[in-house]
Amino acid sequence: MENPFDVVTGGAGFIGSHLCRALLKQGRRVRVVDNFSTGRSENLAELLEQYPDQCEVHRQDIRQLEKLQAAFEGAANVYHQAALTSVQQSVEDPLECNSVNVEGTLKVLLAARDAGVDKVIFATSTAVYGNSEILPKHEKMTPEPVSPYAVTKYMGEVYGRVFSEIYQLPTLGLRYFNVFGPNQDPNSEYAAVIPRFITRALAGNDPIIFGDGEQSRDFIFVEDVVAANLKAAQSDVHGKILNVASGRQCTLNQLVELLSGIVGRKLTPEYQSARDAEVRHSVADVSLACELVGFESETSLAEGLRRTVRWYQER
Repeated sequence: MENPFDVVTGGAGFIGSHLCRALLKQGRRVRVVDNFSTGRSENLAELLEQYPDQCEVHRQDIRQLEKLQAAFEGAANVYHQAALTSVQQSVEDPLECNSVNVEGTLKVLLAARDAGVDKVIFATSTAVYGNSEILPKHEKMTPEPVSPYAVTKYMGEVYGRVFSEIYQLPTLGLRYFNVFGPNQDPNSEYAAVIPRFITRALAGNDPIIFGDGEQSRDFIFVEDVVAANLKAAQSDVHGKILNVASGRQCTLNQLVELLSGIVGRKLTPEYQSARDAEVRHSVADVSLACELVGFESETSLAEGLRRTVRWYQER
């Protein structure tokens, strides 16, 4: 068998492309599986140029099981990042969301099992906690999903645990909270809040907030999320779900204040009607990830925002 490689599904996406970069820097070989429905070729262009012998791209859908099985043959670890990630889109088209996130994840697990990979590290979401008023969110809480997206991510977690138990396929699910950083697409209709705020601010416009701005989130810089994935792969922990977050809470109004200081201009939010199925407050208990895989977020929100703003300015 040729030297093993790692597979990153959704590797042309925001988090996936950062993960590919980190693996390549470690000297790993990487195979990207992405259908480019939301992933972007420009996220990989520099990596393919820098590491032509270490990185290859398979343009395919994770729901194509036979192609997935071929792509996984000989793989060491599989980092499953591919997903339909928009809560709003899941409300509008729950069937497609279920197809990509549940059927797709099941086929990733089947292909990984059949290929005998060492471990599957897969992305799940804080959305599974729903609107429970218990803070901080911890992994022993009963999931209370309030959107089709959240339901699909929870189903992926259940499948991951079941595959660990009955097929002895080591899996580890990482519940991402609100990830931000360079490469995040601000032009998507469903773009996350930070890239939308930053690009509007840099264009001389004020941010738009859906609701009163007092909703809170636990923002985590993308490089910290990558570090969590690498630590998860190196650990002998499996069959678990771990929060991946900063453990710090920030309202959208506070976020606007922070950004005002970074861009050097007072930003005055424009408030619009709140969106359906959005969670009001979110902050994570990250002690389990620290205990089991040694993960702690190292980048402050202010530092992450400065680096992200700089990236958008350079574009």
